[in-house]
Amino acid sequence: MKNFSRTDLAGELVTPVTLHSDDVCKVSEAVLDEETARYYGKSAGRYVTIETTAIADGNEDGKRRVAEALAGSMMSFNPDTERILVVGLGNTRMTADALGAETCAALSAGDGVMCVIPGVPGITGIESFDVVKGVCDRVRPTLVIAVDSLAAASVSRLATVVQLCDTGITPGSGVSNHKRKLSEDTLGVRVIGLGIPLVVYASTIIREYGGNDEGCETLIVTPKEVDIYVKDAADVIAQAIELMREL
Repeated sequence: MKNFSRTDLAGELVTPVTLHSDDVCKVSEAVLDEETARYYGKSAGRYVTIETTAIADGNEDGKRRVAEALAGSMMSFNPDTERILVVGLGNTRMTADALGAETCAALSAGDGVMCVIPGVPGITGIESFDVVKGVCDRVRPTLVIAVDSLAAASVSRLATVVQLCDTGITPGSGVSNHKRKLSEDTLGVRVIGLGIPLVVYASTIIREYGGNDEGCETLIVTPKEVDIYVKDAADVIAQAIELMREL
C-alpha cells in the first residue's frame, strides 16, 4: 500500500533541480515522467517552484523580486501572452481557498488581461470547468493562468512556495474536492497552473511526528495568519502577471 504525504507540490515528491538561488528566493524545477506521475496520482509534466519567505514575512522589496522571478518563470513556458485569461479558482467563503479570487481582485483587467471567478458548485450549482470552458470558447484567450490554493506536506511550506506547471490544474485538489481538470487538452488553449500551499492535512503533521493519524484523513489545517498570506500572495501573483506583459 502506498504511504506518502498528501501534497500538491511536485518538489515534495521528487528531488528538484535548482535553476537559480539568491538571498530572496530559490527557483527549482521538477519533472514528473509518466511512471512517476502515475505512482503519485499526479499529472506528468514540468513543475517550477519558487521558494521564498518574502510573502510570509511581508517583505515588500522581497515580494517585488519574487514577482519578477515568477514572471520570468512563467515566460519560460513560452506562452502567448497576447490575451491572458486569469481564472480565480476556489471558494471565496473559505479564506484559505480564496487565493484565486483575491488574485483576480488585485489585477487590473483590460489591455489583454481578462479575469473570471467561476466559484464552486456548492454555491453556484455549476462546475468550474463548465464556466471556464464557456468563457474560453467565447473570448478566445491565447493563455489561461489558473490560480488556486494548494496543499503541502509540511507546515514550513505554507505561504513559502509558489508552484507553476504546464500540466494545468484540477479545481479543489488542495482540499480533496477534485473536479474536472483545466488543461490544454480540455480547454484547447495553453494553461499554466499556478498555486501557493495554504493548507496541510492534519494526518500529515501527525504522521511526521510519529503519531496515529487514524480518523484525521479529512482534517485540514491552515495558519492563523492565512488572511494576510492570501492577500499578499495574490498581490505578488497579480504583479507577476502584469510584468509578463512587459517581457
